[in-house]
Amino acid sequence: MPYNIALVSDFFLPVVGGVEVHIYSLGIQLQKLGHKVIVITHSHAPERIGIRYLAPTNLKVYHLPIPVLTSSATLPNYLTFLPYLRNIVIREQIQILHGHATLSSMAHEAMFHAAFFDVPCGTTALGDGQVRRGIRTVFTDHSLFELDSAVGVLTNKLLAGALRNADAVICVSHAGRENTALRAQLDPHLIYVIPNAIAPYKFTPNPALADASWITIVVVSRLVYRKGIDLLVAAAPYICEMFPDVRFIIGGDGPKMVELEQMREMYLLQDRIELLGAIPPGQVIDVLNRGQIYLSTSLTEAFGISIIEAASAGLFIVSTKVGGVPEILPQDMIEFARPDADDVITALGNAINIIRSGKHDPITAHERLKGMYSWSEVTQRTERVYDHVMAAEDKSLFERMARLLDLGPFYGPILCIITAVQGVFLAVLDWLQPRDRIDMVPDIPARIERASKRAQ
Repeated sequence: MPYNIALVSDFFLPVVGGVEVHIYSLGIQLQKLGHKVIVITHSHAPERIGIRYLAPTNLKVYHLPIPVLTSSATLPNYLTFLPYLRNIVIREQIQILHGHATLSSMAHEAMFHAAFFDVPCGTTALGDGQVRRGIRTVFTDHSLFELDSAVGVLTNKLLAGALRNADAVICVSHAGRENTALRAQLDPHLIYVIPNAIAPYKFTPNPALADASWITIVVVSRLVYRKGIDLLVAAAPYICEMFPDVRFIIGGDGPKMVELEQMREMYLLQDRIELLGAIPPGQVIDVLNRGQIYLSTSLTEAFGISIIEAASAGLFIVSTKVGGVPEILPQDMIEFARPDADDVITALGNAINIIRSGKHDPITAHERLKGMYSWSEVTQRTERVYDHVMAAEDKSLFERMARLLDLGPFYGPILCIITAVQGVFLAVLDWLQPRDRIDMVPDIPARIERASKRAQ
């Protein structure tokens, strides 16, 4: 049966990043399978508020007028989002709310609000008209977080509260699954592992773009501490000294750009280290094709989508052995290093020797990647998670309150009080604007036809 699905997150286009692209690609593929998909996010600048349709797929996006606190994330709270979400889920007859990203306040709130809505099981011509209690909720965690830092402790508390209301949790790697289970105090058996994916045809090798007189090491990353830019700053001068025919091309922007510029000036490496700044998404493949080696120095990484993109483009990978990175590529396509400058230098030296020996073939690497990470497979696995949560028994509001109380003698009761206030607030909204007076969005005939054909 096709479902009406809302993908909810603070992080979405036009801002470009791993989570943003994941949500967009997943939404498109779910539409192809006959599901009705909308995206709910916050506004981006004054000109992007309200409803937008993303061409050429006509993916419907709600940009809500909720102010951003920092880094595209809204202020954590439990009430601001409810009036907007209520109107949307009733109008669109949403059955599944799928939140994305630990730092997304909107995704957390969606997990709390979903239990207050009764929705029909079937909302298309294929539906059976039955009513179930509560919108089903799925949450995808894309990141790893520490357990002992101040930011980690606060973030993990918020996540634990939100996931007590989730019917299923998805992580992008087994390392992420273990991390999320610890942070959110969840049974690991309740967490699914579904990796990220890429469109391989967008990342194809073109060795002709590489300068044969150089061995080029490419870095494309946000220039922040978490991405291990300090390791890059420490290792790059030594690599340039040890290998006169090696150069670096570094793409990305962030606060660590100043340190890279200072390092380049100090060691007079202006002709060996090229700093590109921020790169438009459509130009990333051109930058990758200029190199033979891709370097990732991240200190924490749940999956590493940029590594997959670079491997698909035919580059040999050098990466710190952190998080879910060891899970994503065969051993002969990647050289690992500890998150230590000396070990990064050693790993880069090994990779340079592999490139010189001709043991790494870009075309062969691309062909191997084509069958590893496809969006169609990721979407089908996500669809099976939806089938599982839709087939589960209804949970009463009191059952969800009991799950919240497990979070401790202080935090648990606080969340129960917040949930009760949400219920009162929703009752006021229902009185001000009864649900039966909200106009329903008509279904798209083309989508019904696709779903019917698939069902047959």
